[in-house]
Amino acid sequence: MRKLKNEELDRLDVHGFKQAKKTPVVLVLDNIRSLNNIGSVFRTADAFLVETIYLCGITATPPHKDVRKTALGATESVAWEYCESTVQLMTRLKSKGYTVIAVEQAEKAQMLQDFDVSTTKKYALIFGNEVKGVSQEVVSASDGVLEIPQFGTKHSLNISVSVGVVVWDFWSKLHSAM
Repeated sequence: MRKLKNEELDRLDVHGFKQAKKTPVVLVLDNIRSLNNIGSVFRTADAFLVETIYLCGITATPPHKDVRKTALGATESVAWEYCESTVQLMTRLKSKGYTVIAVEQAEKAQMLQDFDVSTTKKYALIFGNEVKGVSQEVVSASDGVLEIPQFGTKHSLNISVSVGVVVWDFWSKLHSAM
């Protein structure tokens, strides 16, 4: 077995990415502190053709050098927008027909593996601060809450890991339904 070279991977260029049909998912980052986490989310969004990333509150925005370093160019391909208020953004997304879902540990949260992703809906997935998670105000305003099951001693995953797990799950469920 031979490792493939980058030229052999048949990836889109930035123009091709912008023209490609997107996964009906937007990501909302609610007060993310780590610039490396933000950059990593951009790379995941690029990998799975996410529509847009919304950077809210204290979340840094491109072209910050530490975001760009981890994003490896994905800040050029993935659409993004800064919004000061996550709750105001949620209202706007709901008015555009998005189902708004917080990814958090909460009462009555649905486990990710049990969530049926509909090919007829658009989703806004909210991920929270590395220490405090998604704020209670945002959880309360969400249409639902998803939880990633965990079985070890720790009670949380890194936000960039959580984004990767959830986006992969949505992408694979959407593509297996087609």
